Amino acid sequence: MALNATTSARPKGLKLIFRTLRYRNYRLFFAGQCISLIGTWMQQIALSWLVYRLTHSVFLLGMVGFVSQFPTFLFAPFAGVLSDRWNRHHILIFTQSMSMLLAMTLAVLVLTGAIAVWHILLLTLFLGCVNALDIPTRQSFVIYMIDQREDLGNAIALNSALFNGARFLGPSVAGLLIAAVGEGICFLLNGLSYLAVIAALLSMKLSPVHAESMKANMLHDFKEGLAYTFGSEPIRSILLLLALTSFMGVPYAVLMPAFARDILHGGPHTLGFLMSSTGAGALFGAVYLASRRSIIGLGKIIPITAGIFGMGLIGFSLSRILWLSLLLMFIAGFGIMVQVASSNTLLQTIVDDNMRGRVMSFFAVSFMGMAPFGSLLAGSLAGMMGVANTLMLGGICCVMGATVYARKGYAFLNPPHKPF
Repeated sequence: MALNATTSARPKGLKLIFRTLRYRNYRLFFAGQCISLIGTWMQQIALSWLVYRLTHSVFLLGMVGFVSQFPTFLFAPFAGVLSDRWNRHHILIFTQSMSMLLAMTLAVLVLTGAIAVWHILLLTLFLGCVNALDIPTRQSFVIYMIDQREDLGNAIALNSALFNGARFLGPSVAGLLIAAVGEGICFLLNGLSYLAVIAALLSMKLSPVHAESMKANMLHDFKEGLAYTFGSEPIRSILLLLALTSFMGVPYAVLMPAFARDILHGGPHTLGFLMSSTGAGALFGAVYLASRRSIIGLGKIIPITAGIFGMGLIGFSLSRILWLSLLLMFIAGFGIMVQVASSNTLLQTIVDDNMRGRVMSFFAVSFMGMAPFGSLLAGSLAGMMGVANTLMLGGICCVMGATVYARKGYAFLNPPHKPF
């Protein structure tokens, strides 16, 4: 009888998928991000289309991707130290406010017709510096918005579902708005959308969290986090595969305007549909992860989904039919989302609390920090060997990396004395 009662008490269906929303702070954060992330994706699509419209250069598309994410590679490890020392809640309020200011500045420049490529590069660089602090802080803040640690995986999966649900909606809206009224309105709406997440952060009621005591030498804290992160074989294996897929596969996004216009012979709406299809696949993957009751088996899922992502890119590079391209982008979106979210969940499960910010900063470097170098490489290669061949090369590298990891990596994530 007791067993039956326990079994029947477990959440099922939608209650299982959305179980983390029962926590007030997480519910506030989820609602604020729901609005803000749609604006973020609108800005990203509008920005790439604006750059390509002004310059007709795939190299500059890659350069914009580089400057937007290079600060994460450079500063995120030290931002992780700050995240472990300072109040993460206050850091997030600051970073979201600065992101709003930068979006509004971009909107004013575009709407007044004063925009130039150097404006875009400079503002994108500033935004990259803000994100370098925001990303590891936001990732390590999730656990403090929930009451039961066993719901961490569900919280991360719901974050991913939200992010990719916005990626499904935002690009489609952006494509229609760009065609109708231009890119400036997308930047303006994104700036206004930050008000929702700032209001959510200010409304939270958080228990006092004692950050790590200040040390005289910040470099010591950095070295301590570096040794902890790369001295662990499971953590190192996860981060290396993530870095490879980010470097060789994820830069497909910066080439999408060229692929949409020059290969599929479409316009901004085609670009929006392609990115939305990727978001739909990622959303499907996030819902799948949110429906899982535990993290058991995620170690094996990581290389499988990395391989799925690579195969999706290879197929997409060969496609010249819009509906087939949309299907392949759906598959690629599913693969990369599940790989990244599974990696995030496993890392946050196995790290010590006092190292959480620093480990997640290296997660940010592996995923976001390697992408700018990949964007720069993709832009350069696309100019020499074509957009389609560049995408195919990236997909092949992802499949090869997943194969190596599957043979050596995930066994470390399933030791006999660990449930993961």
